[in-house]
Amino acid sequence: MTKPLLEVEDLRVRFHLRTGTVEAVRGVSFQLGRERLGIVGESGSGKSQTGRAILGLTPPPGEVTAKRLTFDGIDLLTASTKTLRQLRGGRISMVMQDPKYSLNPVMTIGEQIIEAYQAHDKSANRKEARDRALAMLEAVKMRDPGRVFALYPHEVSGGMGQRAMIAMMLVTEPDLLIADEPTSALDVTVSMEVLRILDELVAERGMSLIFISHDLKLVSSFCDRVLVMYAGRVVEELEAKHLREAKHPYTQGLMRCLPTLADDVRPLPTLNRDPAWAR
Repeated sequence: MTKPLLEVEDLRVRFHLRTGTVEAVRGVSFQLGRERLGIVGESGSGKSQTGRAILGLTPPPGEVTAKRLTFDGIDLLTASTKTLRQLRGGRISMVMQDPKYSLNPVMTIGEQIIEAYQAHDKSANRKEARDRALAMLEAVKMRDPGRVFALYPHEVSGGMGQRAMIAMMLVTEPDLLIADEPTSALDVTVSMEVLRILDELVAERGMSLIFISHDLKLVSSFCDRVLVMYAGRVVEELEAKHLREAKHPYTQGLMRCLPTLADDVRPLPTLNRDPAWAR
């Protein structure tokens, strides 16, 4: 059996506040191979904090603990700062929700991609890095890579900005990409275009993918396997194609709340929460 690329066992993320301790992630465990793993749940379920903890990006006053948190045999909890810097953006990349808050507003798109590339390939000269950046902009279907290369983030649309982010995150050819709701700030048409590009690039490069989303229909069609999170815990794990056959009442409730064009249901179903789900 092939050894998993990422192993997570009993991951916990706590925030020690003046008013008390908040446990945002509680005992999350999973393994990831060369596959697409979806993590779904409503806002506040711990999806994004799980992704950030893997990369060591939990902000203070956060605390991350786990029985096991390894990437390709490297212990991410005890790894040195130098090792983590080499991994971040090199072998593990993360696409955030909104490019407006992820791209540097005072640097051109091209310069940001070059910076990301040269940070992980010290031997690359300026011309090589520029050619690589232009090639990545072309790979994410930018119509005029040379023009986009010279633009600032405020000069591109939301969809172009997100494609630029994907180009920047994939320019180093990482082994694992964590996509944190990469289409939540985009309209439906642009969202599908970005996902199609992401789908092609992940397949071409044989990467592992963690796709964080609140859109169950999207995850069921885009991923191989799904973790359903509620109140910081994984309440169900199943193959994406079997999402409609979910056993946990929370997952079933989320599926029932999805509106359909075929049925005119009024009022729309709401989720009846059971306090036992959070225990």
